[in-house]
Amino acid sequence: MADRQTGTAAARPLLPLTQNTLRGIAIIVAGYTVISAADAAVKWALPEVGVAVAMIWRGVFGMLAIALLSRGRGLRPVRKPLLALRSCLHCVVTVAFYLAWFNAFPLGASYAVNAAAPLIMTLLAIPLLGEKVGWRRWTSTCVGFAGVMIILQPGGELWRWEAAMLLAGAATLGLTRIWTRVLAATDTPQTIAFWLLAAHVPVGFLLLPVFPPLGPLVPRWDIFVCLAFLGMANGCAHLLFSRAFAIAPVSALAPYEYTTLLWGGVLGFVIWAEVPAWNTLAGAVVVIGAGLYNLHREQVRRREDRAAAAMGAR
Repeated sequence: MADRQTGTAAARPLLPLTQNTLRGIAIIVAGYTVISAADAAVKWALPEVGVAVAMIWRGVFGMLAIALLSRGRGLRPVRKPLLALRSCLHCVVTVAFYLAWFNAFPLGASYAVNAAAPLIMTLLAIPLLGEKVGWRRWTSTCVGFAGVMIILQPGGELWRWEAAMLLAGAATLGLTRIWTRVLAATDTPQTIAFWLLAAHVPVGFLLLPVFPPLGPLVPRWDIFVCLAFLGMANGCAHLLFSRAFAIAPVSALAPYEYTTLLWGGVLGFVIWAEVPAWNTLAGAVVVIGAGLYNLHREQVRRREDRAAAAMGAR
């Protein structure tokens, strides 16, 4: 499969995908904690620099962090077309969230909308990873999307064009998460993370006419420190994400994206005094419940498959 998708994949043997689920969960929870802090930093800096400049510095400092942490090793890509496509699509996700935050969309509410991403990942895992989804998980996924509508509440304060953009970003994010799992068969975590952030630099420069800088390209020192933290934290977080998806199944890791809801609520309240509305909290509970039920059903299915395999072996 890898040889058909890229002519260079045969140059390096496939990396084994182990199923160290508990370790993967610990790694991804750490990643979501770090990325939440980075998101708060960029939301604070965006009114001073604009979307494109924030993307550029995110890429520059993120690449630097990964290069330092990996000591420059293991950065050569194998599946270049898929890696490039994934990196460019993640830039689309970045634009969606940065533009929403630039327009004062609450941090916690944006995470609540993004809670649809694990549900989307469950569906995308069917054609892309060959995972099976029964009627129970289909039903819970539909319930989860109903929870998203509770969050947005047609006619409410979050019923804005930015919310539709965030939903599209969540769908794109779900696809890039799946491709992280696919790429992990041939490319190292540092390769996947490095080239994702590398794509932000040229894309950011291309977007400067659309999102012009609100000041000098190199901002004042406090904003610059904030952007440096943004990039380095993103570099560390994406290394953690890539590693987690390389060693554990997507279905096991997807629900832990909900931890950003906690961090988003805390950081949004502390920094901007954002208080989530009742419908945001209620909808988030529905979406999280649907995601956790999907995880439960996946665990049940895996136990049944192992039991069937054991019976067949006899």
